Amino acid sequence: MAAGGADDPSLERHFKGHRDAITSVDFSLNKKQLASGSMDSSLMIWSMKPQMRAYHLVGHKDAVMCVQFSPSGHLVASGSRDKTVCLWVPSVKGESTVFKAHTATVRSVHFSSDGQSLVTASDDKTIKVWTVHRQKFLFSLSQHINWVRCARFSPDGRLIASASDDKTVKLWDKTSRECIHSFCEHGGFANHVEFHASGTCIAAAGTDNTVKVWDVRMNRLLQHYQVHTAAVNSLSFHPSGNYLITASNDSTLKILDLLEGRLLYTLHGHQGPATCVAFSRTGDFFASGGSDEQVMVWKTNFNAADYGEVLKSHKSGADVDETHHILPSEMDCGVHLKKTKSQDAGRNHERQEEDVHIADTLEHIIGQLDVLTQGWKSIHQSILPRGHHGTCSKTEYL
Repeated sequence: MAAGGADDPSLERHFKGHRDAITSVDFSLNKKQLASGSMDSSLMIWSMKPQMRAYHLVGHKDAVMCVQFSPSGHLVASGSRDKTVCLWVPSVKGESTVFKAHTATVRSVHFSSDGQSLVTASDDKTIKVWTVHRQKFLFSLSQHINWVRCARFSPDGRLIASASDDKTVKLWDKTSRECIHSFCEHGGFANHVEFHASGTCIAAAGTDNTVKVWDVRMNRLLQHYQVHTAAVNSLSFHPSGNYLITASNDSTLKILDLLEGRLLYTLHGHQGPATCVAFSRTGDFFASGGSDEQVMVWKTNFNAADYGEVLKSHKSGADVDETHHILPSEMDCGVHLKKTKSQDAGRNHERQEEDVHIADTLEHIIGQLDVLTQGWKSIHQSILPRGHHGTCSKTEYL
């Protein structure tokens, strides 16, 4: 870690309960829960409140490769080596519905920002898009020629980015279902891909120890980092868009300052490869997982006072015209932030809450239609006759 100081990231807690390597971590919207998936074939839903029990969700028949909370936090999606995707209610009952999504390992699941669609990526070389309600298959994207490690919706839901062992990162138009560009990873393949909060660029974690950031409007490389000494497994943009955190087989987490294009922090905590990392929705925490079976929660600390202003600058810029901001690697972005520090951030906070409330309400209605009107069991019987329920048991924090 960088020299000690009040603004340095700090390890807040670590969770033990899995019996094999951690594959994926994700925070709920309200930060009250943290989901983790593991090679031990289970999910854990950890409570962020001290001394509260964790939910141990069992139902997959093989390793859980990926987990993600829905935007509202009412559902958790998981993908597994058993070729299925499962949607769970993250509660003590652990109700779930499962469907066979692919013909090989499911490597990635990701909800659209409105919570109504789910994109999955698989070793069967395809990307598939589903409705969350009733898990209806919509379409497949099939131009990759090797395993697809990761697929993500853009913030506005118009694009899909995917990373494959065929050494390409592809960009897809969701409406036309066409591949509109391929970014080539000549030194290796990409393990993970994420969209910047503005939707104007993507970052990919490479097996060649690199992190690359591309502009998706001009299809050009913006930034190239080689700060790790082993393969990069995962990455996550800070909600402000100004920072990127990475997890690597070299056992470290790295925090990159995208404004200045430099390494900000190196964090040591995991014994062995750091396999996954994710910022919370507000950016004040991040979680990491490793092959050491541990899930760690860190407090971000750095530039905490700037988050509201940064988010406001992105939001207000999008309102002025319909084009997105360029990646904030330009120095004038830093100047803009200083100018906006004295401005009132309350209006942006209200608008964010309104957006979250709308998404929350929409998904809650969809969830309740299944849970209250038909019940998870009837969905299996009438829609997915070969599906099965996951079971849930409680595990105390250790």
